[in-house]
Amino acid sequence: MWYAFLFLTPSLIGFLLFIILPTVSSFFLSFFEWDLLSEPRFAGLGNFETLAKDDLFGTILKNTFIFTIVTIPVGMIISFIVAVLLNQGLKGTNLYRTVYFLPVMASAAGSAVVWKWIFEKDFGLLNYFLGIFGINGPGWLTSTEWAMTSVIIMSVWKHIGFDMVIFLAALQGIPRDYYEAADIDGANAWYKARHITIPLVSYSTFFVLIMAIIRSFQIFDQMYILTKGGPGYSTQVLVYYIYTNAFEYFKLGYASAVAWVLFIIILIITLIQMKLQNKWVFYR
Repeated sequence: MWYAFLFLTPSLIGFLLFIILPTVSSFFLSFFEWDLLSEPRFAGLGNFETLAKDDLFGTILKNTFIFTIVTIPVGMIISFIVAVLLNQGLKGTNLYRTVYFLPVMASAAGSAVVWKWIFEKDFGLLNYFLGIFGINGPGWLTSTEWAMTSVIIMSVWKHIGFDMVIFLAALQGIPRDYYEAADIDGANAWYKARHITIPLVSYSTFFVLIMAIIRSFQIFDQMYILTKGGPGYSTQVLVYYIYTNAFEYFKLGYASAVAWVLFIIILIITLIQMKLQNKWVFYR
């Protein structure tokens, strides 16, 4: 057995150094005030009390939930539709599958730079096409009304491929006998989708949902490159707020407190999903 631990050692060391140690350190740091230069000063629950009184935190929390509530259903619906279409056995399926998965392979930073050019008000590709139809496109990234929408569009595009692959694998695992029996009984396409397809891929839907929730609450790259959290605070989200407090305002204790609030939010939502899965997830 010793050689098994030998091969696992590099991964275990990385896990301890880059996951466990920072997590434990941030927990203790949340009870201190520290600016990276002076000695940490014990603050007790001071950081959490400040957080509870921070009006900006409420706005940022609302932005995070808006991003999550919109991005998840839109992304999952589109991914599921794409997976259903690719599951029809049409010519070029492998090519389409690759094309849809390419955004997942691309770096988030590189993708955001491309989308920043697409959304550019005066010279961007999107407003250029809108202009062809006589539509004066808005300042996608400079308008408080459109900035969050722009980030949502880019985020949905970025993760469609990953969710699509999960749904496609589940769809391909459904026995054809079920559909043939439904055809014999005269079932239409909607009936088969509602009573066969959707229930039998519910386990993959549950996995995609959990991953999407965690992913959406940890969004950072898009905000940092596309909008810097602006205009105003219209696209400021929790992880970006943690970053600015830690590395711009040098309030590492406060940033750690926000990080643990984020952890608790994700944990609670995940536990609720785990508890409710018995009511709608079907494991075959």
